[in-house]
Amino acid sequence: MKEAQLEQFLHYLSTEKQLSHHTLDNYARDLAKFSDFIDEQDLSQWADVEAKHVRQFVAKIHRQGLSGASIQRALSATRSFYRFLARERLVEQNPALAVQAPKSSRKLPSTLDADQMVQLLDIPIIDAVSARDAAIMELIYSSGLRISELVSLDMHSIDLADHSLRVTGKGSKMRMLPIGSKAITAIDQWLDYRHQLADYSESALFVSKRGSRISVRAVQQRMDYWGKRLGVQGKVHPHRLRHSFASHMLESSGDLRAVQELLGHEDISTTQIYTHLDFQHLMQVYEGAHPRAHKKAKK
Repeated sequence: MKEAQLEQFLHYLSTEKQLSHHTLDNYARDLAKFSDFIDEQDLSQWADVEAKHVRQFVAKIHRQGLSGASIQRALSATRSFYRFLARERLVEQNPALAVQAPKSSRKLPSTLDADQMVQLLDIPIIDAVSARDAAIMELIYSSGLRISELVSLDMHSIDLADHSLRVTGKGSKMRMLPIGSKAITAIDQWLDYRHQLADYSESALFVSKRGSRISVRAVQQRMDYWGKRLGVQGKVHPHRLRHSFASHMLESSGDLRAVQELLGHEDISTTQIYTHLDFQHLMQVYEGAHPRAHKKAKK
């Protein structure tokens, strides 16, 4: 009976929710682990499961070495499954609702230093595509845009005379951003080429070779291409440029609130991760410059 209800849930995710095969596989794998654990507790029905059992399951997979993110995913799958069972009137409560995953250490974002940024942005402009790519990367680094914000820009979103940009961020919130002079020059150059790719009626600022609005995937591929071609260390992607923008701004200004506004973060705690990056930079400078900061050599 338990297995049949689990199969019904996975079928519901596939047909009604139309989740990807990758996501379905994750749900199936996580819930299979949970089902095995429930069997070990001699519980014959999903309705017999209590919050304490879910906590014990979380503790077990944590001991097995699963990361906080993986445990959170398993909990999310369990909560979704019980919402489905409640909808089907097979259970009365969701025992996973009050259970929290253990916090995992937050991974610091990868950034490029100023010299690496100069190296990356030194794109030879030979045609419309290279001019577009240069403008895209200059603009992301200049204004700290999310990739979704960049691809949604229209021609009227930008005011070159005023050096400003209007973007729609998360939650459909609008914000005005400044644009640096290097990015203005790159965009001007791209606009000289844009008519070679875009139809007169196309409103998108950045377009693909087909003339339609450029996709997130296309931007990611082009940035990866330029990172490899120009010999930049590590994978180059849009979010890495956004991280670099934030880190460099905070390093120079020390104004966390301003960086929060520029990035469009709802909560300043999201922005505070860049203070860790800034501190790492300060430690490197300190250890390299302070006469009494050098670590003793091992004898």
